[in-house]
Amino acid sequence: MPGNGSFANCCEAGGGAVRPAWSGAGGARASGIPRLPWVAPALSTVLVVTTAVDIVGNLLVILSVFRNRKLRNAGNLFLVSLAVADLAVALYPYPLTLVAIFHDGWALGKAHCKASAFVMGLGAIGSVFNITAIAINRYCYICHSVAYHRLSRPWHTPVHICLVWLLTVVTLLPNFFLGSLEYDPRIYSCTFIQTASARYTVALVAIHFFLPIAVVSFCYLRIWALVLQAHRKAKSESKLCLRPSTLRSFLTMFVVFLIFAVCWAPLNCIGLALAINPEEMAPQVSEGLFVTSYSLAYFNSCLNAIIYGLLNKNFRREYKRILVALWNPRLCFQDASKDSQSKGPQSPAPPVVGAQSPVQADTL
Repeated sequence: MPGNGSFANCCEAGGGAVRPAWSGAGGARASGIPRLPWVAPALSTVLVVTTAVDIVGNLLVILSVFRNRKLRNAGNLFLVSLAVADLAVALYPYPLTLVAIFHDGWALGKAHCKASAFVMGLGAIGSVFNITAIAINRYCYICHSVAYHRLSRPWHTPVHICLVWLLTVVTLLPNFFLGSLEYDPRIYSCTFIQTASARYTVALVAIHFFLPIAVVSFCYLRIWALVLQAHRKAKSESKLCLRPSTLRSFLTMFVVFLIFAVCWAPLNCIGLALAINPEEMAPQVSEGLFVTSYSLAYFNSCLNAIIYGLLNKNFRREYKRILVALWNPRLCFQDASKDSQSKGPQSPAPPVVGAQSPVQADTL
């Protein structure tokens, strides 16, 4: 979840951390320091581009999965859930932030402010929890395939997705008791105020960033170790044991994870530093640095759909079909299964020979 506090107000001279007062009536900063002139145009440009690409791209992801039988599998349901998380921020908090930029302050009332900040948190934490769930799903499918196929049932994935969103909501609930969802005039947005509770901020950064990074890194390192082991065995036996599409599938989700880490690392590190030692760190973090890190976190929500299109030919092909179909409304909701039926049922991927068992890779 994007975390921030007003650096100008987080520490009074010689005092402890304090929370900024509600300033929804206008955009003036409590400290009286004038805004940086580039913040409003830069932030509005990022938001307009991100919102447009986010909505179009993630709708394409959702339609692609439900139209194309090749993409309609358990693993890709997590991608749909991830797309929903990214769509949530583009449909509500981002437009409200653009309105605040236009009015040079929050003019939509406290209820919308709280709701906007909560949806922002849902999108941010929901995204990373879905990315973590995808990595765990891939790890179990590849590295423990025998147990996975023996125990897995079709209804497990929807249940796991529901658990992801339940955990997301539970993670955000303390904000309502701490009163930490407020308007930050520096980024024209209602969001999480770090200085409301140092303990909760540290816990949130750990849960939202560092713990998922550790879990996802472990899962993908184990998967790639098995892939390399299978590749060496394939060479020794002079036969191919791993489809190129399987490697592209793992590469796609690994790139999604890396880009998430890069986009969210600056904001989370700033938040952690401010929560631990606000008096010392606040003067060292410039407003420009914070706004830039926040813009980078904003931008991440529109990148996943682009990554799928660039790295996965099934998504790229379905994107083209949907966009072409938009020119003819009669084709827009036509089932895309005719093409897959003409080619026959999709054959299972050749097994990856691992130390424990033969496995197959999900088609992304």
